[in-house]
Amino acid sequence: MNFQAVKSIYMFEMNRWKRTVLQSIISPVISTSLYFVVFGAAIGSRIETVGGVSYGAFIVPGLIMLTLLQQSVSAAAFGIYFPKFTGTIYELLSAPVSFFEIVLGYVGAGATKSIILGVIILATAALFVDLRIAHPFWMIAFLLLTAFTFSLIGFIIGIWADNFEKLQLVPLLVITPLVFLGGSFYSIDMLPPFWQNVTLFNPVLYLISGFRWSFFEVSDVSLVWSVAAILFFLVAALSVVWWIFKTGYQLKS
Repeated sequence: MNFQAVKSIYMFEMNRWKRTVLQSIISPVISTSLYFVVFGAAIGSRIETVGGVSYGAFIVPGLIMLTLLQQSVSAAAFGIYFPKFTGTIYELLSAPVSFFEIVLGYVGAGATKSIILGVIILATAALFVDLRIAHPFWMIAFLLLTAFTFSLIGFIIGIWADNFEKLQLVPLLVITPLVFLGGSFYSIDMLPPFWQNVTLFNPVLYLISGFRWSFFEVSDVSLVWSVAAILFFLVAALSVVWWIFKTGYQLKS
């Protein structure tokens, strides 16, 4: 493997992100604080506990997952779209760099950015509520797998998109609604039976539920199903990326 090539792509993306790092950090911190003011104070005053966990603490995994999914997709999508937009993608494709190394550099950078933001939000949340992490290993595993998997999905979106509007189409119209409707700020046990069954078809529910279990040992679905869901996402995303480079979809034209 050409580690120098992977490092070059990775560092280029990280250096580009560092130029707006203050904006990238301040924005999620403010957003997290607002969520705690709105949900924690307004709704938390009416709902004291959920599954034996204070409501303020209960929403923390959902907040982290919301940012993780959005930022992973957006960072990786823009990272690969920008070379397409400027035409430098052809220089990269003609260089002695394998497809695997290209994906590893861009996806690794996207995942790193989202993980940093996730850790910042976790630290910010700790200022508002008392947090405990019952299973640190599983928490880190879900954090890393989710960041890497959805960075792969963002990479796919960046290849597919042919304008800047499409880059935001999936994060805004698909991922964000799925997160909000996937039990990020409530337990599906609070829903009527019909809507509980409907919510079970939301794949993001399984990611949030597994991540929340790692904190409080409270979940809406089995941990086995949560692990199976994230692995399914990972395999599906890897398969699509392999197909893109095999066929040259949106790369050779």
